Amino acid sequence: MRILLLDKNHPLITEQLLAKNFILEEDFTSSYDEVCGKIQNYDGVIIRSRIPLDQNFLEKASNLKFIARVGAGMENIDIPVAEKLRIQLINSPEGNRDSVAEHVVGMLLILMNRLFIASNEVKNGIWLREENRGDELLGKTVGLIGYGNMGKATAKRLSGFGCKVVFHDILPNLSDEFATQVSLDELKEKAEVLSLHIPMTEATHYLVDAGFINEMKNDFYFVNTARGKNVETKCLVEALKSGKVKGACLDVLEYEKASFENLELENEDLQYLLASGKVIVTPHIAGWTHQSKEKLAQVIVDKIIASFC
Repeated sequence: MRILLLDKNHPLITEQLLAKNFILEEDFTSSYDEVCGKIQNYDGVIIRSRIPLDQNFLEKASNLKFIARVGAGMENIDIPVAEKLRIQLINSPEGNRDSVAEHVVGMLLILMNRLFIASNEVKNGIWLREENRGDELLGKTVGLIGYGNMGKATAKRLSGFGCKVVFHDILPNLSDEFATQVSLDELKEKAEVLSLHIPMTEATHYLVDAGFINEMKNDFYFVNTARGKNVETKCLVEALKSGKVKGACLDVLEYEKASFENLELENEDLQYLLASGKVIVTPHIAGWTHQSKEKLAQVIVDKIIASFC
């Protein structure tokens, strides 16, 4: 099988697939149109986020048997068209679930204990103790929306901090020793911390908007390591200003490029988030550790070999 690799990933992908006699070609620079012009020559494609695999692309990929995304989200693939064309879709959420879970906990600890603010103050000769009194995770009810690989890994860690973890998911009967499944209404009733672990779909676009925020009974901390467009930013900013959202940990932003490589626009809402002491922002790196880079790649290789060897 001939496989086209469109993004740089861990070298084990190349090493292990070559050892299984796959024929590989790397192309990390060609444009969308250039790739469309040759995609019919390949049986498989391995991607991250650089090029969208839309209907036009997939219809030109007349010999494509699989698409493997090194990561969790699949929104840059036209899934209905791929399924209609019987192209197998492969992803690797198992590979970076631990990285995402640790990032969630890390951001919450930094935000709730004012660690970044206090550290910068001391480095600038300011010694404030009462003003930097923290807020403990212990005893808080954390609500997770989505209980797949990321949600479960996050619940496992938060339960170790003495949190009560509840979650809502579209699939039934997912409760385990780390978290209890509840209705969305019950989650809004109980949660003091809210964390998103959902894909980007039509149903989840702007899931967290003004209505959602106002339906939360408690003032709450908010965490998003899922997708930026799961949240309507202007509504989050208003809630931060009013105090309904006590603080926000954002690894993803509504204003990211589709490739996640940078921001595509700036506005007053983004400037507020970047300037606020109540907000931590990281550049879409929750799933990016040295360990997850290898694990993501290994999961992809294992799935390809299982299906095509």
